[in-house]
Amino acid sequence: MSIRVVRLGTPRAEGEGLRLGTVRRPPRGVRKEDYARLNYFDVWVPDLAPNAELVNWALSEPFTDERWAKYVRSYRSEMRETKAQRLLKLLAALSHQTDFSIGCYCENEERCHRSVLRDLLIEHGADVL
Repeated sequence: MSIRVVRLGTPRAEGEGLRLGTVRRPPRGVRKEDYARLNYFDVWVPDLAPNAELVNWALSEPFTDERWAKYVRSYRSEMRETKAQRLLKLLAALSHQTDFSIGCYCENEERCHRSVLRDLLIEHGADVL
């Protein structure tokens, strides 16, 4: 059993399980009833996404190493809040019982909050592919 980290909107892997959208906003121009069918997500979990202000800042210009480091610090700070900690612990525990995935829309996982989320889940004891 484990968690996969995926790009939302891409084809699902065999055995991927439930797909969680850890994004601030649902996909534009897609009807709610089509989110799962179009491989975005089965369940929307915006509480694990960066806040709107941080997302806007991140999208305002390309990442440099310095900007990326600031983004990671800010996102990790948000994820220390009680609600996020509960979700991280829950997902880490579930990863030992069932297969599921988490994801975001970003093309480059290395400069996306999902790479940080992967690390946070591992730090909470999750089984992550």
